[in-house]
Amino acid sequence: MNQDPLVIAGKTYRSRLLVGTGKYKDFAETRAAVESSGAEIITVAIRRTNIGQEPGQPSLLEVLPPSRYTILPNTAGCYSAEDAVRTLRLARELLDGHDLVKLEVLGDQKTLFPDMPETLKAAEILVKEGFKVMVYCSDDPIQAKRLEELGCVAVMPLASLIGSGMGILNPWNLQLIIDNAKVPVLVDAGVGTASDAAIAMELGCDGVLMNTAIAQAKNPVLMASAMKKAVEAGREAYLAGRMPKKFYSASPSSPTGGMIGR
Repeated sequence: MNQDPLVIAGKTYRSRLLVGTGKYKDFAETRAAVESSGAEIITVAIRRTNIGQEPGQPSLLEVLPPSRYTILPNTAGCYSAEDAVRTLRLARELLDGHDLVKLEVLGDQKTLFPDMPETLKAAEILVKEGFKVMVYCSDDPIQAKRLEELGCVAVMPLASLIGSGMGILNPWNLQLIIDNAKVPVLVDAGVGTASDAAIAMELGCDGVLMNTAIAQAKNPVLMASAMKKAVEAGREAYLAGRMPKKFYSASPSSPTGGMIGR
C-alpha cells in the first residue's frame, strides 16, 4: 500500500506524474507512453481530442478507458472565461457528470501565458457550478492563493512557458506558492527533461503535469519511463531532507579515528 499518496479532491493516487495526450503521432503511441509513465490522471484537450463529441471518429477513450484512468478534461485553446466554462460544461456532459477538470485560460497565442483575470473569473463560475477545478496559473503567489480561496482543488503554476522545455526558471516563486498553499501544488508547463521533474518534486511540489516533454522526445515511451522515475526520486529526496549546502566542509565523510599512524 502506498504510504505517500497524492490526494486531489478527496481521491488518492499512487502516481504523482500527470500526463497529457496531445502531440503524439497516433493513439497507439499515446497509450504506450501513458502506460510507461505510470500516470493515473490523464489530461485531455476537449477542443482538440475526440472523446465522444465526434460520433463515428476514433475516440481517445477507446485506448485510455475511464475505468482505468482518471480523465482530466482541460480547456487548452481557450482565451476567455466564457469559452473555458462552455468547454468544461460540454466535457461534463460527455463524461457522464465527471466534475474534476483542468482550467486554463490563455492570454497570448505566442507564449500561451495564462490570462489571470479571465482564469479567476472562470474558476469562480466553475466552482459555484460544482466543478472540482485544478487550475493552470502564473507563478505569482498572490494569484495562486486567490485561486485556492475561490475553492480550486489544486493550483498548477507554470515552471516556464508551455512547450518551451526550459525547466524551472523561478524556483523561489514556486517555493512561496508551495509554502503558502493548503491544496496540492503541481508544476504545469515548461518541464523539458527528467531532471526538471526531479527538481520540481525536490522543492516540495505535490506532482508534475507534462505533455510536450514526453510526446516530443525522440523516444516518447522511454522518456515517459524516465519521467516516472524522476518524479519518484524527487519526491523521495524531498521527504528524506537533503543535507545543508556548504561552500566547503572540513569534516571528512569517513572517520579518521584508528587510522594507521594516528
